[in-house]
Amino acid sequence: MNRKLRFGMIGGGRGAFIGGVHRIAAQLDNQAELVAGAFSSDAERSRVSGEDFFLDPKRVYASYEEMARVEAAMPADRRLDFVVIVTPNHQHFGPAKLFLESGFNVVCDKPVTFDLAQAKQLQAIVRKSKKVFMLTHTYTGNAMVKQARALVAAGKLGKIRKVVVEYPQGWLATRLEASDQKQAAWRTDPKRSGAAGAIGDIGTHAANLAAYVTGLKISELCADLTAFVPGRKLDDDGAILLRFHGGAKGILHASQICVGEENNLSLRVYGEKAGLEWKQEHPNELVVKYPDKPAETWRRGNSYVGDEAKGATRIPGGHPEGYFEAFANIYREAFRAIAAEVAGKKAPANLDFPTIDDGVEGMQFIEATVLSSKRGARWVKFPAVT
Repeated sequence: MNRKLRFGMIGGGRGAFIGGVHRIAAQLDNQAELVAGAFSSDAERSRVSGEDFFLDPKRVYASYEEMARVEAAMPADRRLDFVVIVTPNHQHFGPAKLFLESGFNVVCDKPVTFDLAQAKQLQAIVRKSKKVFMLTHTYTGNAMVKQARALVAAGKLGKIRKVVVEYPQGWLATRLEASDQKQAAWRTDPKRSGAAGAIGDIGTHAANLAAYVTGLKISELCADLTAFVPGRKLDDDGAILLRFHGGAKGILHASQICVGEENNLSLRVYGEKAGLEWKQEHPNELVVKYPDKPAETWRRGNSYVGDEAKGATRIPGGHPEGYFEAFANIYREAFRAIAAEVAGKKAPANLDFPTIDDGVEGMQFIEATVLSSKRGARWVKFPAVT
C-alpha cells in the first residue's frame, strides 16, 4: 500500500490507560493513523476525547453503532481499514460482531469476550467475514520471547518436561474497587469482567505466553481459585496444575494480591537438555541453563540472537525495549495482514500475531479453571466438558 492504514477506536478515551497504549503502539511504525472513534459510552466524554486527539468532530461518535453505520457508508478513500476495541470485557462482543459484519478488520483487547459462548460465535463470524482479527496478547511481541520460542522449536531444550509460568501483581491487595478506581471496579465485577477475576485478567496472559513459547497444548488442569479480599466477588489469586499433550507438566500462578509485586510475569521452561527463563520486568534478557556448563544470558540486540528476535528488535543493544515495543510488534504483524486484506491480496505467509483462535483458547482456559475450582480443585479435561 502507498498510504497509512486508517483506524478507529471504541473506548479508550480521556483517562483510559489501555487506550493510550494502543494509540502509541499502533502508530509507532508510522503505518497507521487514528481518524475516528466512539471513545466512551458517554457522548460528551467521547466528544472531548476526540478533541484531545485533534480528530474531525464529524468522525467522533456518540456510540459504536453510529460509528459502524456512518463509517461503512464512507467512500473507499476515506473509510476505516480497521477498528480497535479497548472496552471492558462485557463490551467486546457487540462491537466486534457489528464491525466484522460491516466489513471492517478488528483489533481487540483480551480476554476476547465475556464468556466462551460469545467467543465461539465470534470465531464463526471472523471466519465467515474473512477479515483480520488480532487479539492483543502483548507479551508475545517481545524479542526475547520470540528467541525463547525459536530455541524450543529448534529442539535446543530437548523434549519439554516442565513449564512454570507466574504472573503476580499486588495492586488489588486491598478492596480498591470500593474507591473511584475504575480499573479495579470493572475487573472485580462479574457483570463486566465475566466468570473470573485475576485468572481472566492476567492468568490468560500467562497461559498464552506458555503456549506461545512451548507450542504445547493443555490436556487437563486442576485449579484452586481464591478471593482473599473480603467482599470481593471474583478470584484475586489462583494456583493451577497443568498437564500437556505429550507428557509435560506445568504450574501456573496468577495473583493480584501479592503485596509488593508490580507486573512480575515470568516463564521457565525445562527440557531434557536445557532450560530457559524470561521475565517481563527484565524483557531484554533470556537466561538459558545447562546441566554441564554455566548459564548463559542472551540479550536482545546482539548478533548471536536468531532472526525471530532480530526481526522484533527496534534499537541497538543496551537501549532497553519493553512494553510499547512489544505491543507495536504485534500491531506491525497484524498490519501486514490488514494491508493485504484492504488491497484484496492474499495474506502474507508466516504471520505472527494472536488471533481469534487464541481468544477462544483463552476463554476455554477461564471456563476450565473456574469449573475445576468450583469442583474443589479437581482435575478437568481441557477444553472443559460441562
